[in-house]
Amino acid sequence: MKVAILYDRLRWEEKALLDALKSRGVEVEMVDAKVRVAVPGKMTTIGDIVLNRCLSHFRGLYWSAFLEAEGVRVVNSFWTSLIGGDKLFTSLELAKNGIPTPRFVVAFTVEGAMNALNEIGLPAVVKPVVGSWGRLLALLRDYEHARAIFEHREHLEAILHNIFYLQEYVEKPSRDIRSLVIGDEVIASIYRYAPEGDWRTNIALGGKAEVCTLREEEEEVVLKAAKAVKGEVVGVDSLESDKGLLVNEINTTVEFKGAFSATGVDIPGKIAEYLIKEAKR
Repeated sequence: MKVAILYDRLRWEEKALLDALKSRGVEVEMVDAKVRVAVPGKMTTIGDIVLNRCLSHFRGLYWSAFLEAEGVRVVNSFWTSLIGGDKLFTSLELAKNGIPTPRFVVAFTVEGAMNALNEIGLPAVVKPVVGSWGRLLALLRDYEHARAIFEHREHLEAILHNIFYLQEYVEKPSRDIRSLVIGDEVIASIYRYAPEGDWRTNIALGGKAEVCTLREEEEEVVLKAAKAVKGEVVGVDSLESDKGLLVNEINTTVEFKGAFSATGVDIPGKIAEYLIKEAKR
């Protein structure tokens, strides 16, 4: 059996996955997506299954499309990466499946975005539709500040910044919940606490992790969210509210060092075992 790990940056997670697979007697090929050339008709030997761990959304997305066209099994799939890697697509899919999520709107010009604030209300959050680590998120508390943010985004080079995706701001106890889902099981959940002076809870920005035990109804919401995007190995980020758990985002190349450290759950081992099981099918 051979498993390929597709990556563009070797993080703690990729190294842990490599060790977990090797310790189980699996042949592993580390495929650097930045330098490997995708050649039609020559990719079937890459592995019995490929785990997409690309940090770059578009690089991983196009690699997944290419590999699947060659008949290679990819985790997560192209469709899952396409939907889960775009915040608007994710919100639409969650809403379509009746999964509780923060209210959201979208506009495509500065004036449209200002009008969108009348629909969503203040405070609100503007997010890039593609991105991670809390980058380029902004909390909008007044209209003057919002217009300045929108006008700045309008002049950023990437065309995706002209998609103004806005979410209601959910008042929370300075934390959110990240749940790791593998297959049809929630294997670990953590609270992620925002660092002092910030409202974002990303561990990459200095947030802290603590063990979270989901209630049965909360776990059900998380699993439904993962299923909505056909996620096999995903992180589901949720917010606590008076209405219950609201699914905020889904991460298809989820980082799990913080969850591993906080919970002690052998997350890389469980991912390795899932890949082995799927490769045998």
